[in-house]
Formats: sequence, C-alpha cells, structure tokens
Amino acid sequence: MGRRSSSASSDTALPAGSQDAALPEVGRSARLAELLAELQARRITTADFARRTGVSQRSVQRDIETLRNLGHDIVEHQGREYSAPASPLLQPAEALAAYAAIRLAHQHSPALNRHYRHALNRIAASLPEQVRRTLDTSVRGDDSAYGERQMEQVAAAWVAGRVLNFDYRRPDGVRETGNELCVYFIEISRTSLTPYVIGRERRSGEVRPYKLSRMANLSLHADTYQPDPEFDPRRFLSDAWGGIGTGTTGSVRVRFVPEAAYRVMEGGWNGATLIRADGSVEMELTATLDARGLPQDLMPFLLSWGRQVEVLSPPEVRAAWLTELRETLALYVEGEN
Repeated sequence: MGRRSSSASSDTALPAGSQDAALPEVGRSARLAELLAELQARRITTADFARRTGVSQRSVQRDIETLRNLGHDIVEHQGREYSAPASPLLQPAEALAAYAAIRLAHQHSPALNRHYRHALNRIAASLPEQVRRTLDTSVRGDDSAYGERQMEQVAAAWVAGRVLNFDYRRPDGVRETGNELCVYFIEISRTSLTPYVIGRERRSGEVRPYKLSRMANLSLHADTYQPDPEFDPRRFLSDAWGGIGTGTTGSVRVRFVPEAAYRVMEGGWNGATLIRADGSVEMELTATLDARGLPQDLMPFLLSWGRQVEVLSPPEVRAAWLTELRETLALYVEGEN
C-alpha cells in the first residue's frame, strides 16, 4: 500500500563523498521532465534513475522534492520505490483535436450520445473559460441512451480481460446466440460513425467485427483471456472503406479527373498512384470483397465522387459501378416524366 511522503530521506544512504556534477538549469529541467514521465509510467527507485542518468542519488532525491514543491503528487511505496499518478490533462492542441473528433461522432451518430457528451465535458474542463464557453454551445443537448449499455459491457470486458457473452443479429436478420468474444479493438465506421467491436470469437476462432447496435444480452463470462500480440488494428482495418468488413481482398483501378487530382493526392489513401500527362490520376485501391466479389464498402466512396472518377478494372466491378449509375439516373428521369 503506497503512502504520501514529505521527505525522500528514507531512501538508500549515499556513499560518502558522492557529489553531483554542476548542471545547467536547462539540463536539470530536462531531467525533471524525464523523472516525472518515468514516475508516471512505473515505480522506480532513486538508485535506478541515478544510474541511468549519470547523476548522484542525492540529486534524484532533491529532484523528487522539487517535483513535490511544483505540485506533483509523488507516492512512496515499500521497497523505497516512487511513483506519480499520470496527469489526466491534455495539452491545448491535443484537447481541441480530441474534442473535434468526439464532437463529430456526437453530432452525426445516434449511438453513445451520453458517453460522448460526458467525454466532451471532461475535455472542455481543461481549457480556458473563453474557449470552453464556445465549445459548450457547439454541442446539442439531447442525450439518447442508444448503445450505451452495450458499450459499458464491452469496455468492462476489454479492460478486465474477461470473455464477453452476447447474442448477435446478422445483416440478413439471422440471430446468433451464445457468442463468446475476446475483445481486441473498437472502431468507428468512417461513413456511418457507428461503433464496431473487433475480437476473436472463441467457438470459431475467427477474428471479426460486430456492429455494436446489433449486439444484445451482453454479459461478462467468468473466463479471462490474454491479448493476441499478433493482432494489428491497422493491418486488420487497412482495406475497410467506410464499413468494417473482413474477408478476401481485391484491387480496383480507378481514374480521377484532373480537377479532382489535388484532393486525391492529399487524401492519404494507400495504393499505387500514376499521374497522367493530362493531369488525371490513376490509383489502384485495395478493398474487402463480398461473396459476389464486389467491394461493397468501396462502392459508396467511389459513387460519392460522381463524374470525377471512373472505374477502370476489374470488369465485374466496372459493370457494377456503371449499373448503379444508370439505375440512379433512371430514377431521376422517371421522376421528371
């Protein structure tokens, strides 16, 4: 059990004659910052930190007292180890970036509104009053409870390393019962801003995504699990275009017209890029394929570009893209007649 100590004198006695080399103030400031980061990350002894930084143990003891005088809560543990609670505050730029991202989800998705709003309030509390006042007026006041109970159970399972039990309604309406999930990650769909839970289903051994709103009857299993060190969220989601899908992948080659080139080049999408002499841009995009061999997650993205993009290959994807465009045009033509 840790206790707050007003003095570091209980630490290991220093050898006689141990002296600290004179350090410029900027050097000590950097050492204080490094010491605080170490204390917030793990328990350490002054002897360990002294050996690593090349200063005397007495200097580290003085540094701990300096951190206390600056208002940091330094905890002394048994075994003459020290630690410090991690600061919950973000830097202003970090706070504003986080606020903008959470506000986007809160404003444009029906899920998790109350959780989002509480998170926004906590972030805003770390910013000056004149900034906080504007942020508060930017958030709508309604707080639905959509998906909140599910997220609470998912979070509890992931944080505690407990297997999650639940039923699941698939897109075709079939209800899966008795799922047992080892939670690996949570992702928000880029198009619908809908939360998805990614993990390994114990019975099948398959790693797959589950849409949070389709999960029901959630509870924590008595069994625990260890995270999979091989699971890489970036690799798992690299071929997701809007939806969160899994399965085989394929390449789709497209051409963007010259006036869209600058937007394409700044988009940061993965894929081979070829800039034509006329200023158009050809790209080879990788996407998850459905049972028909079509990139259903990629299609809405391509259709959103209208006449500024053309699907070149493969032939079946080009045919599906053209069919979608012609059927959409037919609806407008019929509506005008």
